Amino acid sequence: MLRCIRAENRKLRRSAIWLVFLILPLLSAIYGTFNFIQNLGILKREWYYLWTQHTLFYATFFFAPLIAVYAAYLWRLEHLGHNWNLIMTAPVPPFQLYFAKFVVVAKMTLLTQGWVFALFLICGKLWAHIPGWPPVAILLWMLRGFVGGLVIAALQLLLSMVIRSFAVPVLIALGGGIGGMLFVSKGMGLCWPYALMILGMNANKTEDMVAGGMIPFFASCCMFSAVFFGAANRILTKNDVRT
Repeated sequence: MLRCIRAENRKLRRSAIWLVFLILPLLSAIYGTFNFIQNLGILKREWYYLWTQHTLFYATFFFAPLIAVYAAYLWRLEHLGHNWNLIMTAPVPPFQLYFAKFVVVAKMTLLTQGWVFALFLICGKLWAHIPGWPPVAILLWMLRGFVGGLVIAALQLLLSMVIRSFAVPVLIALGGGIGGMLFVSKGMGLCWPYALMILGMNANKTEDMVAGGMIPFFASCCMFSAVFFGAANRILTKNDVRT
């Protein structure tokens, strides 16, 4: 397993994926901060209100596609030439190849959340001129968003494993993120995997949407992840080399 993880990590070295990692959250932060400043007649100059504008763009349009790009990139080489045959004959259980990619995408997701929080802090202090520092609750929301992002990582790795196209899984993630906002607005966020990170991050809200419901939230994350892990394991176990 450790060798598989190291092999996946090597794919990220000097990779263009780091440009996506840097640029997309930056664009989201700029849009969110600009929208916040333009609506100061309605919004208060407080961290919670800046959070609503940052997450409005990030959670709906950027977070899920970012994870999808990470997942699609890690599967890209396996879909080229006869590389799928090589991994199916590797001297490790096939599911370990999937799980190694999951660990690497989880690492990238955590780094992305850290970068997003750093941008939130920088924009709030230097551009929006908000006094004080972000409340601790926002850090909790970031961590919950990371947990919700793990569900998306498991799903997108499954999609990128069975879909050879790079773009199609990313488009699915974009549609899933937009659909997630609709599910959350209907009070059905726990029923849609792409909505869990929106709930976790408390996107576009100042009051905690998961307050009093932490157990159902984490239970839903575990359930969806187990389903996607199980599906990936079954496909890799039953799959054969490709001619």
